[in-house]
Order: sequence, then structure tokens, then C-alpha cells
Amino acid sequence: MIKILLVDDHELVRAGVRQILENSDDIRVVAEASCGEDALVKALNHQPDVVLMDVYMPGIGGIEATRKLIRSFPSLKVIALTVLDEEPFPAQLHDAGAVGYLTKGCPASEMFEAIRTVYAGGAYVDPALGRKQFLTGMSGSPASPFAQLGAREFQVTMMILGGQGNQAISDALCLSPKTISTYRKRVYEKLHVTNDVELTRLAFRFGLMTEKN
Repeated sequence: MIKILLVDDHELVRAGVRQILENSDDIRVVAEASCGEDALVKALNHQPDVVLMDVYMPGIGGIEATRKLIRSFPSLKVIALTVLDEEPFPAQLHDAGAVGYLTKGCPASEMFEAIRTVYAGGAYVDPALGRKQFLTGMSGSPASPFAQLGAREFQVTMMILGGQGNQAISDALCLSPKTISTYRKRVYEKLHVTNDVELTRLAFRFGLMTEKN
């Protein structure tokens, strides 16, 4: 039996995914979490085999949660399950240790295949995502400016976009407010923006934020 931990801040999403997975004889949801911090606790208490991880959540977010989970449980398999399919999310999640990437619009059969594939030691990427990246490259569309951010810079950016101030980010990441201010300034400089409003507009333009976030 493949034990699953569902991590998503929307209860209805978790309920929907759980209902889908209950149609399988070899997959069982053993726990749910509404944020990355809670996922760390649930993983310790329930020892899942596979984590279905949302990306855009309050607190440390899905990417940092993935990094911490893999660091604590090296054999754990993490699959990102998100509405966000633009770069640099796939690359950031891969670097954090995820071995699968699915969009929330994928069919149930694909979710089952992804879970079984990563559980067996493989990797799985939503075929639609692969096609999209290929076609983007063919069209000559500009690469996302967010792809140039380092892992910590990207994490701070996502927390800023989530409406968290310097103190809240500082508390979540166990870093000083001064350090967070430095990261914020560096992000602004790299992205050529001067405030959070401009950052948010850029995020919408390049798919880091959607109306469904």
C-alpha cells in the first residue's frame, strides 16, 4: 500500500484529491496538511511514502517544505500538484528534491501513474507541462526573469507575493529582518522593480501568480 500525505491550504482541494485516490486499491491517504510547517509534523507522525505538495501556500511554502522534507526523510518522494506550471517552478522544485510535477487539471489516471512511478523510484512530469515548455522554446518567448533568482531569493519572493511582511518572513525562515530586507532589495534589483506592486504585476505577467492562487 502506498501511503500518501496531501499538502494543500484549500480543504476542498484536499477533499477532492482524497476522493480520487480512494478509488485505488493500492494507494491510501494517511494524513493531510494545510501548510508546509504542518507537513513536516505530519510526515514525522505518519511516515508517508509519497507527498502530494501544493506550491503556493502560507508560511514557508511548498518549495521550502519539499527541501526540508527531503532533508529529514531522504527516501520520501514528493510530487508537486499545483495550478502553477510556468518556469521557474519546475526547476526550483526539482532542485528542492521533488521527483514529480503535476498540474491540478491533470486526469485522475495521470495522478495514479505519477504516484506509482515515483514510488517505484522513477520521476514523473505532467506531459502537458513538457509540451508547453517545448512550444515556448520554439516560439522564442522570453524566459521568465524569475528564473535568475537563487533558491532563497525565490522563496522570499513567493512569500512577499503571498502578502507576508519582512517580520513574518523572518520568523518563518529563522532569519533576521535585516537579512530579509537584503534579500528583498536583491530581488528588486534583479527583476528591475521598485516595490511590491510592480513585483506582483511581473509575477502575474510571467505566471507566478494566477487568479486561482
